[in-house]
Amino acid sequence: MIRRRTSAPVLALALALLFLVLGGTSPAQAVGYRYWSFWELTGGKWAYATQGPSTARPSDGDVVGFRFAVSEDSKDAVRPRGDKDFASICAGTAAQSGRKRVALVVDFGVPADAPSGETPPAPRTACARVAPDATTAEALASVAKPLRYGSDALLCAISDYPRTGCGEQVSAKGGSGSARSEDRSEPSDDGPSVGLLAGAGAVAVLAGAAVWQARRRRG
Repeated sequence: MIRRRTSAPVLALALALLFLVLGGTSPAQAVGYRYWSFWELTGGKWAYATQGPSTARPSDGDVVGFRFAVSEDSKDAVRPRGDKDFASICAGTAAQSGRKRVALVVDFGVPADAPSGETPPAPRTACARVAPDATTAEALASVAKPLRYGSDALLCAISDYPRTGCGEQVSAKGGSGSARSEDRSEPSDDGPSVGLLAGAGAVAVLAGAAVWQARRRRG
């Protein structure tokens, strides 16, 4: 009896930790923002732009992209889909002296991320031929009007989509869903969290210690 009482507290602690670990793994409903993200093609891959389209000045031959989606932050943002090859996007736009060509990929997103009552148009590409010092915003305006901006210069709509709203806060639960697994700006880890694995490891160690202690006392 004494031996059982001695190991019981250890087992009880292990079970308590297990309940705490499992109880703490329920994900809270994330909060995101519905907006147009801006991307630049670097080394054949999309990179989240470090400047806004109104200040970035692409060079001749550059490819830039825009994606409408619900995202929690820049790391969670999803990339534009579709063709991103400059040669194919600008194949029908001849080079011109004193002008630069910029390829644009405009992805209006998926229905899950659309504002209520709106349907996203199909993704499209365009080749803008603009002045050498033109910004990305100017290149976009030349091929995808009308654009709409907020009071803080945030890009709210491209080709009049969406008709209303501008970077509003929404629930990020659901959203682009499984589509994000392939086009996030950074690889995501859908497996168990580090905290869960560490907690489970602690529970296993304590449980093992309790079993070892009980066997030792019986021996």
